[in-house]
Order: sequence, then structure tokens, then C-alpha cells
Amino acid sequence: MTAIAKITTKGQTTIPQDIRAALHVEAGDLIAWEMVEDGTARVRRVQPLDIEYLRAVEGTLSEWAGEADEEAYRGL
Repeated sequence: MTAIAKITTKGQTTIPQDIRAALHVEAGDLIAWEMVEDGTARVRRVQPLDIEYLRAVEGTLSEWAGEADEEAYRGL
């Protein structure tokens, strides 16, 4: 499926209705843009659970950010 949309001077665009339907997105939903090595971009719906989970996990990762950990895992 291909759809063309214009980008405004503010960098905004409207996601065509058939693309919104295919992604199952609506107003207020989150989407993620991912650049691929071949220069194309992918867009996908981000589940709210993803964000909540990542925020919860983020706080537990500080114990792995020490100098000893950096030294131990530097060669991996």
C-alpha cells in the first residue's frame, strides 16, 4: 500500500486514512519512526504498554551504569 502526503513548513503531515486504518492508529496514539540502513523509513504503532514498561525498567538499569560494568563489558 502506498500513499502520498505533503509535509508542511512545520514538518507536519496528515497520515492518510487507509494507512491509519492499516496501522490501527487514531488521534492520541503514539507512532515510532525507524530509519533503515537502505535509507527508507518505517513507521509503526507504539503500544502504550511499551512506554510504561520502558519507563518502569529504566529506573532499574542505573545499577548497571557503573565504571566497573563499563570496564567488564567494554570488549563485548
